[in-house]
Amino acid sequence: MTEDDSHSDDGEDADPPSEQRRHAGEEETTRTKSSGGTTSQPTTREGQSGEEDVPDFTETDSAATDADGVHSTGSDPTGDDSTGSGGGETETSARSPSRSADAADPPRALSDVALGGDDENSRGLFDDLLSGEPIFENKEVLRPSYTPHELPHRTDQINQMATILVSALRGETPSNILIYGKTGTGKTASAKFVSQELERTSQKYDVPCEVEYINCEVTDTQYRVLAQLANKFIDKNHAVIDDRLRSLETLAENAREDGSVLDETEFDAVGDVDARISELERDREEMETVPMTGWPTDRVYSTFFDAVDYNERVVVIMLDEIDKLVEKSGDDTLYNLSRMNSELDNSRISIMGISNDLKFTDFLDPRVKSSLGEEEIVFPPYDANQLRDILQHRADVAFKSHALSEHVIPLCAAFAAQEHGDARRALDLLRTAGELAERSQADGVAETHVRQAQDKIELDRVVEVVRTLPTQSKIVLFSIILLEKNGVHNINTGEVFNIYKRLCEEIDADILTQRRVTDLISELDMLGIVNAVVVSKGRYGRTKEISLSVPIDETEAVLLSDSRLGDIENAQPFVQARFDN
Repeated sequence: MTEDDSHSDDGEDADPPSEQRRHAGEEETTRTKSSGGTTSQPTTREGQSGEEDVPDFTETDSAATDADGVHSTGSDPTGDDSTGSGGGETETSARSPSRSADAADPPRALSDVALGGDDENSRGLFDDLLSGEPIFENKEVLRPSYTPHELPHRTDQINQMATILVSALRGETPSNILIYGKTGTGKTASAKFVSQELERTSQKYDVPCEVEYINCEVTDTQYRVLAQLANKFIDKNHAVIDDRLRSLETLAENAREDGSVLDETEFDAVGDVDARISELERDREEMETVPMTGWPTDRVYSTFFDAVDYNERVVVIMLDEIDKLVEKSGDDTLYNLSRMNSELDNSRISIMGISNDLKFTDFLDPRVKSSLGEEEIVFPPYDANQLRDILQHRADVAFKSHALSEHVIPLCAAFAAQEHGDARRALDLLRTAGELAERSQADGVAETHVRQAQDKIELDRVVEVVRTLPTQSKIVLFSIILLEKNGVHNINTGEVFNIYKRLCEEIDADILTQRRVTDLISELDMLGIVNAVVVSKGRYGRTKEISLSVPIDETEAVLLSDSRLGDIENAQPFVQARFDN
C-alpha cells in the first residue's frame, strides 16, 4: 500500500498536513503489523459528520511488535487505539501525534465488530452457508425421537394398546403388554403416542395415572433401572409435598387470624395443621435420592418401592429394548416389578415391554414369562406404499413447500422397503438427503441427493459395525484387508489364517484355531462385511473364497483406531506369510 492508497477515493482535495501525518502513522502501523505476522490490510470506515476516519483491521494481533522491537499487548479489537490507559495511550500517541485521548471515536456497533459490518471482504466462515435458501421447515420431525400426532398404518396396534390401558383410567391395574417387531416398525413411536394420550386423559378426568419410559439399551442393569425409576418418583413426590406444604402454611396463617377457616377442612385446630406440616417436612427429608452406584440392590429396590407407593396412582413402566436388559442382567428386574402389586398398598404397576427379538422370552423364567406376556402385540414391517405415506406425512411438515422433487419420496421408500420395511431408515434417508442438498446450496432435494445419502448411511453403518467388532474378528478382517491391498484375489481361508497368526504374534494376542477363524469369517459374511463363497477344488477339497464387501480405506482406518491394532507399525511384510505353508 502507498500513501496515495491510504486516501479515500471520493474525489476530494488532498488532506491537510495533520491528516497526512496521521495517515503516515497508520501506514507505519500497517507495515509494522505485517512484519509481525499479520497480513490484514486496513480499510477506512467513513465516520459520522465531523469525526475522523478509523482504520478497521479485519484481524488484530493480540501482541503486536512495533518498529523498535518493543512488544505491546492488549490491542483493542475494534481498532480504536486511543482508548485504554498506560502503555496503550503512549503507543498510540507515538504513532499518531495529531490524535489525542480526548478525540475518542464513537463506539462501533456490535455487528461491525463481530461480523465485519457490511464489508464484503470481511465475510465470515458461516456467511456463505447462510446465504442460501433453507430447505427444511422443521428438521426435528424426521428424527426418531419425534412422536407424531398421527401414525399412519398403525391404527390397529394403537387401538389394541388403548383397550388394554384404559383400565388404568378406572383406577385398575392394566395387563402387562409385550410389543414385538423389527427395527423401524413403529413400536416405540406408537407406545409413546398412546402413553401421551393416556396421561393427557388422566389429567382431564383428574385420575392419578403416570407413564415412565426407560431405554434398556442405555439403562441395562437392575440397579440402574430401579435407581432411575426411584429418583423419578422421588422428584414427583417432592413436588407434591412442596405444593401441599405451601397450601398448609397459607391455611395455618389464615387460621391464626380466623379459626373458622378450618371448619370445612380435615383439621380441628391450628396445631393439627402445624403437625401435618412437620410430618410432610419429615417425609421429604427421608426421601433420599439414589446414587447411580454404591448402594446394595436391596436398598435401591426398597427406596423405589416406598417412593412409588407414597401416593395413590397407577403407573405404566415402559421398558424399551427390554431384551437388552434381560441379556445383560437376567430376568430379576422383571420378576421384582411383576410381583410388586401384591405388596403395594396405594399404587398399581403395569409393565409394557418393547423388543426387536421375538424369541427373547424363551430365556425368561416361566413365572416371569407368564406374568409379563399377559398381552402381546406384533408390529409387522411396512411395505413400500406404507413407507411412502409415512414419509409424505412427515415431509409436509419437515420441508419447505416444493423443496422435494417428485421422485425423492418414492425412492426413499423403495430403499427402506429393501431393508425389511424400516421406517426409521426411510426417515434417516430423507433427512440426510435434505442435509446434503442444503450443504450443496441446491434449490431442492433431488434423486441424486437420495442416492448420495444412501451411500453415506451405508458407510456410516459399516463404520459402526466394524468399530464394535470383537478384537479377534477385527484381526481376521484386517488380515483380509492386507491381502486385498496387496493385489491378492480369490483369498482363501488358509491365506487369511497365516497372516492372522503373524498379526496375533505382533500384538501379543491369543491365536485361535483355523476352524474358529473360519467361523469368524462366516460371522463377518453374515454382517455383510465380507463375501465368503464355498468353492470346490476337486480332489483338493473345498475352500472359502473371500472378498471384501466394504470400502477398504475407511474400514482400515476404523480398525487402526483400535488401540491394539494401532500398535502394528508396518503390516506390509506380513503379506509374505501367504507363501509360507
